[in-house]
Formats: sequence, C-alpha cells, structure tokens
Amino acid sequence: MTGSGVDVHTHLAPALDRVYTVDGPPALAHPDRLESHLDAAGLAGAIVSIPPPYYRQDLTGADGVEWAAAVNTGLASRIKGHTRLRALAYLPLHDPAAALRVYRTIGDGEWVGVVAGAGGRCPSLADPGYEPLWQALDADGRALMLHPAQSPDYRLADFYLHNLLGNPVETAVAAAQLVFGNVLARHPALKVVLVHGGGVVPALAGRWARGVETARPGVPEQELAVRDALRRFWVDGLTHDAMMARALVELFGADRILLGSDWPFPMGTDDPAGALNGCPALAGASVAAKAATANAAAAFGWSGE
Repeated sequence: MTGSGVDVHTHLAPALDRVYTVDGPPALAHPDRLESHLDAAGLAGAIVSIPPPYYRQDLTGADGVEWAAAVNTGLASRIKGHTRLRALAYLPLHDPAAALRVYRTIGDGEWVGVVAGAGGRCPSLADPGYEPLWQALDADGRALMLHPAQSPDYRLADFYLHNLLGNPVETAVAAAQLVFGNVLARHPALKVVLVHGGGVVPALAGRWARGVETARPGVPEQELAVRDALRRFWVDGLTHDAMMARALVELFGADRILLGSDWPFPMGTDDPAGALNGCPALAGASVAAKAATANAAAAFGWSGE
C-alpha cells in the first residue's frame, strides 16, 4: 500500500446474479484497477458506490427495496477481499418509505455511509415523508452522499448537457430543498455529502441568501442563515478548476472539503488533489491533505488507516 488518505467518490458496478446491462467504463467491474488508481494518486483507500445507471428510479415499493438489496449485496461482493476499499449502501431515495426500509436493514458493520440519487424522480427532500429517514441518519451520525441521478429535463438531450449542466443543477436542487426546508436546521447531526464540488451551489449561495433577506414568495423563515446552512454540507473537490476549488474552501470551509475523483468515469480526474493543491495552505497543512485524511475521517469515520 502506498500513500495516505481516501478518495471518497469512486464507483464500481455491483456483481449481480441477474442480467442487467450498463454502458459504462470497463474498469467498473475491476476493483484491482481502482487500487491501481489509488497507487497512482498516492492514496491509501477509496470509498465506492454504485454508479447512477444502477439507481433504477423506475422501481418503487417492494420492487425498489428488492433492487436496493441486490445492488448492495452485489457491491459488497465486488469489494470482498479488497481491504483498501469501503462501500456506501444504496438507498432508493425516490421512494421515501422504501429508502427507510432499506436503511433499517443495512446494519452497522460493512458500510461507511449511504448513497442516493439526487433529483431525477425524487420528490422534494423537504417533503415530510423523509422525516423518519432524516431522524435515523441524524441519530446514527451516518453520512449520506447525494449523487445526481439522470435529469428529467428533455432540453438537456443535446451537447451532453444532461451531464455538463443537468448533474450540477440536480445537486443544487437537492441542496436547496434541504436548506430552505430547514431540514439541516432540524437535524444538527445529519451529514450530507455533495459531489462534483457541490454542483452549481457555490455560484448560487449569494442569490439564495438574497432571496431570504428580501422575503421572496414561498421562501419560509430560515432557522439557519443560508451560509451557515451551507457549511453543514460536505463537498468533494471535483471542480476541474483551481479558482472554484478556492471558492469551495471559502464557502463551505476547509474542514468540509473531501477528496473525490469520480473514478473511472471520463468526467472524473486521475488527480483528485490537483485543483485543491492550488488552495492556500492552512496552519501549515495543505487543503488536499486535510481533505483526504482528517475530513474523510470526520465525514465517514475512515481515513484509509
């Protein structure tokens, strides 16, 4: 093993006992290739989750619960024996009741957190139907990673905009629902991780705050100021831009930044520390080093050691 720290945003396909074809990078089925990525990046470990094509937001109720159980069992099987890898259990968040049922079955052992699809066919995350799940996650202190699902906006079919624009927007919609719905204020121990640098959230923080200050129609009274609520999120540093990486540190705080590569997808990076290395060091420690170690341990309880 080489290096130290954790890449918190990587993907592997689950090993399924049924036929389900996903058009993705061939490396998705090879945890050994993920370990080679870690070696090249100088990291000790990775946190893995299933990629969005496996979210199956078309399945609800018992069907959604059964599918989640299958992909979770399959992901655990995929990384068995690979001690440098830890996994996030998938929750079918598009069905609040099913998500809670799945969460209650995952136990305390092999999972360092949970992952769910943001947007797509999800109801508003401020919907009261999610309260039992938020309460359970709050009580357990277990991190929830929100990863964008497929945008339902048909206008994004051209120019690869479903990914280039849709994914960052879906993340921001989910974050806005948690902020404006006072979900984060009601659940002070709830850990929510946003990928891809928080999507377009950094560009909208000032506009959201202005909406509260001017009491725009439909905006409820906020129990946390917008910028205070945003500092409750954890975000990976996957911005592909040093200027935006610095903006993440200013907006969310250096103790809320995580290292994420989105391996093995083309929109990811082989060097997850790259953009963060352009951030000024704090108290003699680089932001990237803190993101990969202390911050990963705070968010997921694991720093690769």
